[in-house]
Amino acid sequence: QVQVVESGGGLVQAGGSLRLSCTVSGLTFAAYTMGWFRQAPGREREGASCIARSGGSALYADSVKGRFTISRNNAANTLYLQMNSLKPEDTAMYYCAAYLGGGWCALSSNKYNYWGQGTQVTVSS
Repeated sequence: QVQVVESGGGLVQAGGSLRLSCTVSGLTFAAYTMGWFRQAPGREREGASCIARSGGSALYADSVKGRFTISRNNAANTLYLQMNSLKPEDTAMYYCAAYLGGGWCALSSNKYNYWGQGTQVTVSS
């Protein structure tokens, strides 16, 4: 049984930082492309960042580029999202997701097969 568990969310002031983690079990983590998605109340889910299975390729949404950094530790079956210079508009539920992928990644949510339950990030102004 595949389990995807996010952690690290919380309440932070604008300009602050948070580091999200996502631990995956039940699949061969190193064979999966991983992504972070977010959904704010009343808005559609959007892709924030993704990383290829080797960690050699990553993509960022324009809204987070230069502020967020995605990384992964395949030995520890863990995905990370370092979020700096947080803004109130970053407030959302953040989800970790996986799909069996190759040497690149995509931010299309319909490609992802496995999802976590999410971790809430709230940025106060």
